Amino acid sequence: MSVLDLLLDPMRLGFMQRGLVAAILVGIVCAVVGAFVVLRGLAFIGDAVSHAAFPGLVIAFLLGIPLYIGGAVAAVATALAIGWVARRGRLRFDTAVGVLFAGMFAFGIALFSSIDDYVADLFSYLLGNVLGITTEDIIQVAVLGAIVLAVVFVLRKEFLYASFDPAGAAASGLPVHGLDYLLLGVIGVTIVVSIQTVGIILVVAMLVTPAATAELLVDRFWDLVRVAIAVAVVSAVLGLYVSYYLSIASGASIVLVETICFAMALLLSPKSGWLARRRRSLVGAA
Repeated sequence: MSVLDLLLDPMRLGFMQRGLVAAILVGIVCAVVGAFVVLRGLAFIGDAVSHAAFPGLVIAFLLGIPLYIGGAVAAVATALAIGWVARRGRLRFDTAVGVLFAGMFAFGIALFSSIDDYVADLFSYLLGNVLGITTEDIIQVAVLGAIVLAVVFVLRKEFLYASFDPAGAAASGLPVHGLDYLLLGVIGVTIVVSIQTVGIILVVAMLVTPAATAELLVDRFWDLVRVAIAVAVVSAVLGLYVSYYLSIASGASIVLVETICFAMALLLSPKSGWLARRRRSLVGAA
């Protein structure tokens, strides 16, 4: 079989075409929002909000409404609640995350266990199933992703100012607390967009790993965003091909490729990689 056949054969299948489109869309949205997550040190919140979306999915299933709506409401509400509890309760941010994360996920498991029959549709959201995505799912992902990217684009300067210098931003009249809540809401929507692709368990990797990889390679923020998008898109494409030919879970395959990219950046980064530090130490010793 030629290299061209290896590339084209999977794309003759409709589910692979839909999976590739969805994975690329999700990768781009996660890379952009993930840049702010990494910048603000909010990686843990991605894991928390993804798990907090689960009870919303279960409630939406029980009510017979679209699962994305339930997941989005639960994810955004939890993200905002984390910010409110941390600020009003004068708690450390990670403490508020841990409390609400555990409580919401336990609530979702309790609801899930109350359903008499095994529910494959809901279970797939735990592990992800990008190859089972439908055209309607792609439309929902595209719409929600476009909303997220539009918000980030319009408020990009304000988000950056509030992230790098919150005191200066507040002194200049920017509503820093409001921007924080809005960013948390954007993170919540982004996580809901990603859940169908890689599942609740792995969604934090989709949100954080491409941006963390880019942070090892570049210094400027918008260069970080561009590199993160490139890593996410390449990982989505390679991950799906690996999933197809090795018959492994697609979401896990995408995340593993992203992790390999991160490991390579950690090793080869010209500014902070292990090889660069080793070379500088040898030069210094000489």
